[in-house]
Parts: sequence; structure tokens; C-alpha cells
Amino acid sequence: MDVGYHSYETESTHTAGKVITCKAAVAWGPGQPLVIEDVQVAPPQKMEVRVKVLFTSICHTDLSSWKGENEAQRAYPRILGHEAAGIVESVGEGVEDMKIGDHVIPFFQGECGTCICCRSRKTNLCQKFGVNPLKSVMVNDGKTRFSTMDGNPIFHFHNTSTFSQYTVLDSACLVKIDTKAPLEKMSLLSCGVSTGVGAAWNVANVQPGSSVAIFGLGAVGLARESSHVLKMSTRRGASKIIGVDINPSKFFKGKAVGITEFINPKDLDVPVHEKIGAITEGGVDYSFECVGNLEVLREAFLSTHTFHLLLSPFIHQSVACIYRDGPMLLPLHPMELFNGRQIVGSIFGGFKGKTQLPKLAEQCM
Repeated sequence: MDVGYHSYETESTHTAGKVITCKAAVAWGPGQPLVIEDVQVAPPQKMEVRVKVLFTSICHTDLSSWKGENEAQRAYPRILGHEAAGIVESVGEGVEDMKIGDHVIPFFQGECGTCICCRSRKTNLCQKFGVNPLKSVMVNDGKTRFSTMDGNPIFHFHNTSTFSQYTVLDSACLVKIDTKAPLEKMSLLSCGVSTGVGAAWNVANVQPGSSVAIFGLGAVGLARESSHVLKMSTRRGASKIIGVDINPSKFFKGKAVGITEFINPKDLDVPVHEKIGAITEGGVDYSFECVGNLEVLREAFLSTHTFHLLLSPFIHQSVACIYRDGPMLLPLHPMELFNGRQIVGSIFGGFKGKTQLPKLAEQCM
């Protein structure tokens, strides 16, 4: 797709500073079918950007929120969506790193650049614009930029709300990329690719010669997070990569991109972690949970080795790649942490959106 900057700049001069009427997929209640309808999108305020969304896709987190699994996080009507790519339509006061016509990627884990987290090299969290499932309005004024045609507010989602032809984001949740980058592919950097690649690269830091187990190779699997966990684990030199899924056809697809062994839990008469322990001399060095299921997360945790960290060349670590916003707690006993295993959450693959996504986009190109 070739979108000329000058032609889009001319188009935007007619809409900048004005309310835009466009189509959006609106969630009106938990589990209710999304309604494609006209909505109004207000101009961006200070340090905000209005974006024309050209590509967007559905992630497991959108599905969980649509179902309203956690009652405390319900806010309707709401525009979901957080994985997308588009073009800047207009910018609010104070925005200097983006202009009309720029190709951009939104990201739910914002980066203000000034808070204690953003200044740290150890985390990609942000105190001001970090993802917050309870947040449903803009930081600036506590109001929404979306409204129904009769003026009632429509709530925001995960700092992004990309299931709309136009959306307004805080500039801290948006980054400019090379105009030569294909937006239909770059949209995956908003979540899937970054989450998977970063989990193996930034968070676990998979080492050459290590063993890896990847739980979940399905729709939120080989086509998304776990595919990129798999590819990055292969690239980082993992010697054994075990794929775990209840769909046997996933083995053949996974084998083509690096899986060395496949386990179907339905074929076992013992828990998955016991099977993995039996074929890996006690467990793998790294496991990745790419499903968003707490019981699967427990199995992934128990599948790592019980070596004491000081006696092992690797950190035996379980990485949760998909966060679940339901009310359930981790099914772990504190004593299970006293044998060298670790469990860590990976939000957005540990990437800082503003400072690291442009480079990742270049590498993908």
C-alpha cells in the first residue's frame, strides 16, 4: 500500500480540529455482538494524536474483555482493539515527534519517557501510561474522545481502541515508523510479534544450547505469540524446543519452524510437566505460556527444571506471554518457588514502545 504524504496532508487539513464521524465496532455489553455503527471522534487534546486506522486485528485480550470476565473492568459502551497500524490525521498541542501523514504503530504499554520506570533499563512499565484494564478515559481530562451520534460517551480500551476507523491516543502510546514499512504487517508489532519475540529475547533471554517448552500453538499460537517465541528461541540457539498443544496438526506446522518435539496433553496419562521432565532430565530451562489459562500456566511453571540456580548454567524460568484480566489468582504454592524455579510476567515482550519499536520494525523489514 502506498499512501502519499502530501495527498494525506491535504485530506487532513479538512478534518483537523473538527469532530470526525466514522464507523466503529462498539461493544454494548459483556458477550453482546459488536455493533458496526457511526460514532463521533473528537479532535486530539494536548499531547494526543488522532489516527486513521488502516489495519487492525483481534487479540485474545480483546476477547476476554469483550466477554467481561472481570466485572470490575466492565465499561460499556466501549471500543475495543489494540493491535493496529495507521496514519496520523492530526496532532494535539505539544506533540513534536509526529506530524500529519506519518505512519504509526499504537501500543497499549505506553512510554512517557520521564517517570522512574521509563528511565530504568530494567522494565518497560510506565507509571503514567502503562496498560490498565480499569482505565477507560483519556489521561488529560478524564473524558472520552468517542461518543455516540447523540453525544453520549463511548469508553476507551487499553490506551488504543483500534476497532474504529479513527481513534485518539496519548502520544506516549504511539510511535512513528519508516513509511516504507508495510503497515499491514507492521500492525502485528502492536502486540503479537513484540510480545512473542520480546518474551524470548528480552524477558527470558534464551541462551544457546538451552531447552524450551512452548504451551499453546493455536490461533493465539503459531500465528501469533508462540510463533515468535519459537522463532526467537530458534534464532537464539535453543537446542530442544517442545511444543504443547491439543491439536496434533500444529506439530507439522511447528516442526517447519523449529519445534523438535510435540506433546498432546490428550494423549498422556500423566500431567504434561511430568512428561516433559521425563524427556529432558528433569525439566526445560525455559517455558512459555501462550494461552492465557491459569492451569496451563501452572503446568508450564512445573515443566521447568528444579536445579538450584547456582548449579545451573541457565535460569529455569516460566514466562507468561498473555496476561489474563479475570479475577482468578495464580495456582501456585509459595514453597514451589524454593527450588530454583522462577515465574515472570512479560508485558509487551519487555519492549519500550517509543524507543525500541522503530528499530524492531526495521529488523522486520
